[in-house]
Amino acid sequence: MNIDEVLSSAGKYKSRKRLGRGIGSRQGKTSGRGHKGMGARSGAVKRLSYAGGQNPILARIPKRGFNNANFRKAYRPINVSALDKFDDGARVDAAALAEAKLIDGPAEPFKILGGGELTKKLTVVAGNLSTSAVEKIKQAGGAVEPA
Repeated sequence: MNIDEVLSSAGKYKSRKRLGRGIGSRQGKTSGRGHKGMGARSGAVKRLSYAGGQNPILARIPKRGFNNANFRKAYRPINVSALDKFDDGARVDAAALAEAKLIDGPAEPFKILGGGELTKKLTVVAGNLSTSAVEKIKQAGGAVEPA
């Protein structure tokens, strides 16, 4: 007999708590629910920010000002080295990047960055490129067109 055989049958399941079975069980009377209040009632589920009836912390903090984070446009970064998977002389635009699974779809905003090396001559059609990416594309003999 192996230890994994013993654990699979004998010690696999923990026995349930028997609540409300007298003081000797240490789970009698209130059955581990304390005394009165919302937590003692059935179906009681307190949300994370519940403050017991007092004004919650989020309501007490003053809300002022404006935040541009809600209007921020997130660009998918694509390094120049990732463009090496395209054939020599290919035209790389949003549709080609989506087909190559570098972006989720042709409508997703992206920016080409200058990370890595480019060995192939490509025509890159993009609206957002870093200056180092433009340099590396031109050094490889490629061209950059605005989107």
